[in-house]
Amino acid sequence: MALIPSQILRVAILLSYFSIICNYKAIDMPAHQTYGGSWKFLTFIDLVIQAVFFGVCVLTDLSSLLTKGTASVEQERQLRKLIGLRDWMMAVLAFPVGVLTAVLLTEGIYSSKKVPDKSSMFVVTMFWTLYLYDRDLVYPRLLDNFIPQWLNHGMHTTVLPFIIIEMRTTHHQYPSRLCGLLAVCSFAVGYVLWMCWVHNVTGVWVYPLLEHIGSTARVFFFICLTGLISLYYVLGEILNSYIWDSSRSKYMCLRA
Repeated sequence: MALIPSQILRVAILLSYFSIICNYKAIDMPAHQTYGGSWKFLTFIDLVIQAVFFGVCVLTDLSSLLTKGTASVEQERQLRKLIGLRDWMMAVLAFPVGVLTAVLLTEGIYSSKKVPDKSSMFVVTMFWTLYLYDRDLVYPRLLDNFIPQWLNHGMHTTVLPFIIIEMRTTHHQYPSRLCGLLAVCSFAVGYVLWMCWVHNVTGVWVYPLLEHIGSTARVFFFICLTGLISLYYVLGEILNSYIWDSSRSKYMCLRA
């Protein structure tokens, strides 16, 4: 038996995300006053995704509790829909986008004169290489005046353990790999188009690194974004199967 029921964990995680989002929005940063506001940044988009996802999880738990012991076919049908939505969000959005954001490590701002933002390279080695070469490309010192360390960790460090806890405590039914990859690639392409639109309107790239590379390198960057988030989707599918196949095997051994 778990020390803390999974339902209580989900409520606590949901409240923590609400707190992080409220504290982040309360920061008076220049980026919040420009076109696209906080929605330009993948970190903020991910925070909203995680909050909505855990909100659906809590709603599913409440619905399951309310329908327990009842024979209503309609209530059971609505509960199955909620469970399907929860599992789909976990597979396509919460895990791959959450892991991607956790890897990115940093958050940023930009103004009309300078465009500090978070690292847009998708592997830690690249991040630290660029950090050592020129910190302002990936984590400008100016950010230290806006984002406290605890909030930075709340936006990035806690995302991964929270989503792993959810995967470990609840079995999620993944869609077919083709449908899942199509959905996660659609998200990646949508975000790439959003970045391009922001650049078209403002004349400035959301990620400063894109200002320093050519068109061919940008295309390669966008392909890497789509490929990496697809890789994280497959990783989540494999991890989910491994966790629950192992649990099922242990259960069968105990019964035998």
